[in-house]
Amino acid sequence: MAIVNATPDSFSDGGQFLAADMAVAHAMACIQEGAHIIDIGGESTRPGADVVSEQREQDRVLPVIERLVKETDALVSVDTYRASTAKLALEAGAHIVNDVFGLRKDAAMAEVIGKAGAGVCIMHTGREREKLPDVIEDQFAFLDLSLEIANAAAIARRSIVLDPGFGFAKDTAENVALMSRFEELHAFGLPILAGTSRKRFVGALTGQEGAIERDVGTAATTVILRLAGAAIFRVHNVAMTRDALAIADAVLRQKKQK
Repeated sequence: MAIVNATPDSFSDGGQFLAADMAVAHAMACIQEGAHIIDIGGESTRPGADVVSEQREQDRVLPVIERLVKETDALVSVDTYRASTAKLALEAGAHIVNDVFGLRKDAAMAEVIGKAGAGVCIMHTGREREKLPDVIEDQFAFLDLSLEIANAAAIARRSIVLDPGFGFAKDTAENVALMSRFEELHAFGLPILAGTSRKRFVGALTGQEGAIERDVGTAATTVILRLAGAAIFRVHNVAMTRDALAIADAVLRQKKQK
């Protein structure tokens, strides 16, 4: 899953792909590098980012989605927690809603996804609530409720991917603990997406302050999490991730042969 931020203030590539033409060109380049899913966002989710209006978010993402579904067979995901934006994005041809508040921010979100028969990425977050001390217990406490919401809205289980939300109100120690215990999340019985790309904790571990300089560290997390069973990787640098996954998958194939 390639990240395409149609925003002026995202922590890694803010302003680079604000114009629809630039966002589409970047998305197509990511597909050439091996991306299977393009995730389009119109509001930065970095800590302290400005909240944008629904209209501005929609003005940023809808033209990109409309063009991508015509120009590529890749899956298109909309990164939003607003039901109104999700509805319009799905009507424009998007296949997946990536909700960083796990269906909990907008009460209408689950119904929109369920009625459309769309895919959904349900992300765990520690924002705007009290967390449990144990990182895995908190994952289950949060995501179990999100899955109940999805089920009540008739979202098919086969359409759900979970995201443990690396970096979302989690400090470096919590992120490392989440990586080390990642396999415990398979108890959900659902595919799991890993979104560590260029996150602050990667820089804290590697000493790299610049976002782009965190790509090597991100690739290391990709290998670790692939070996732990992650199914989808949401990244900025598709080519480097593809190469890292090629190594991890070779090891996994060898293990299966034994």
